[in-house]
Amino acid sequence: MHLITGGAFNGKKQWVKKEYKLEVVPYRWYSFYQTGEPIEWTDPIIVLEGIERHVRRLVEKEGSSEAARVAWNKEVAGWLEWEKEKQDRQLILIGTDMTKGVVPANPFDRMWRDAAGWCFQDTAYQAQRVIQVWYGLPQIIKNEEEGK
Repeated sequence: MHLITGGAFNGKKQWVKKEYKLEVVPYRWYSFYQTGEPIEWTDPIIVLEGIERHVRRLVEKEGSSEAARVAWNKEVAGWLEWEKEKQDRQLILIGTDMTKGVVPANPFDRMWRDAAGWCFQDTAYQAQRVIQVWYGLPQIIKNEEEGK
């Protein structure tokens, strides 16, 4: 699993398409900005864009940031199992860094921001690679694939 994060409209999507050569390899792209529909896990590369929006849906459904975090981690565990079932599978998660430390005035937005932060931390811990993209430039934060 790879986690790509960075600011809104900072080139994450374009970087992923180029880095993973998505113009020539089979993949399936899901945007949580556009849909909450079930994911078809049929292609060797699955890209889940807008994971912070998915976390928001979990907060709305579960009613608290802590419960959303538990639900998120259950989903990630299933995604990781899918990835491990076959050697050529790759899961790429794209999420936008939220608020840069600014605490929202709205209580729900604070709960969502907290949940997203925890979910991103948990995901980064489990990911093989974590890349931060700012202004189209990648910065590798974690790479457990080096030397393999």
